[in-house]
Amino acid sequence: MTTNPMLTIDGLQYSNWSREIFEQMREGGVNAVHATLVYHENTRETLSRFGDWHRRFEQHADLIMPVYEPADIERARDSNRVGVFFGAQNCSPIEDDIDMVAVMRRLGLLIMQLTYNNQSLLATGCYEANDPGITRFGRQVIEEMNRVGMIIDMSHSSERSTLEAIELSRRPVIISHANPASFHPAKRNKSDEVLKALADSGGLLGFSVYPFHLKDGPDCTLESFCNMVADTAELMGVDHIGIGTDLCQGQPQSVLDWMRNGRWSKEMDFGEGNKSNAGWPAPLEWFRDNRDFPNLISGLRQKGFAVTDIEKIMGRNWLHQLTQGTPAES
Repeated sequence: MTTNPMLTIDGLQYSNWSREIFEQMREGGVNAVHATLVYHENTRETLSRFGDWHRRFEQHADLIMPVYEPADIERARDSNRVGVFFGAQNCSPIEDDIDMVAVMRRLGLLIMQLTYNNQSLLATGCYEANDPGITRFGRQVIEEMNRVGMIIDMSHSSERSTLEAIELSRRPVIISHANPASFHPAKRNKSDEVLKALADSGGLLGFSVYPFHLKDGPDCTLESFCNMVADTAELMGVDHIGIGTDLCQGQPQSVLDWMRNGRWSKEMDFGEGNKSNAGWPAPLEWFRDNRDFPNLISGLRQKGFAVTDIEKIMGRNWLHQLTQGTPAES
């Protein structure tokens, strides 16, 4: 039974998908989730990942359904299922072929990051020492993503590249899973300048519960998290924030290695040079899996957020973002 009647959309997960997890999502009241389809996979490998999901939709049709347009989220909710919409955490699915943007969008890729930590053909990642910004190819891809209704995600991108993408894009840009750097200075977290530009352009920030991106790591309290949400609401406005948990439930170490290393490194990439983050972090006590979404609602209520604002944060802002960012292909 669903314990959360509030529309709830998670702006990013890459869990080890199973029927048990889908059941937990429904129990926690999750109506839709942005599922990472790929990290470093090329075009052909991305097609196989779509194939994997088609099998899941067939095998678990009573629990999940694909989201090809925002209206599908309401359809999923009405049928007591979880809607799944797809994103890529890198630009590798299009390789060096701009025509693949429209192809991937037609297949159901609603969101694409321009880079994942490293320099890509499109932009600079947050772990690079130098940030030359958006490339020539990147400018063309941004224009094409705007044309076909694919949302630009700058979660793992560097400062200049993110600001330039926001300026260049005709449609709102998102940061699906990150936190303010003022709350915790991880390289993946975003400066106030970026967050203000994001809000001014109509974009959205999804707050992450990934412990490495939180103050005090796995010991971060719900109260501290909700204080961060409140401070960011003052900075950006409550219409520009949501949830993007970055939940990687049940994933083995090999998946973490693939996320960080891809094919480019023979050694473990520690990102920020901190070898203590070589493995998965311990989960937060108040957010261990999808059944804990009601804890977020309770925490925001205790912080003093109005019910209408909590509804925006938990899902309505995401639905609005998808509606304005992913129109039918023109």
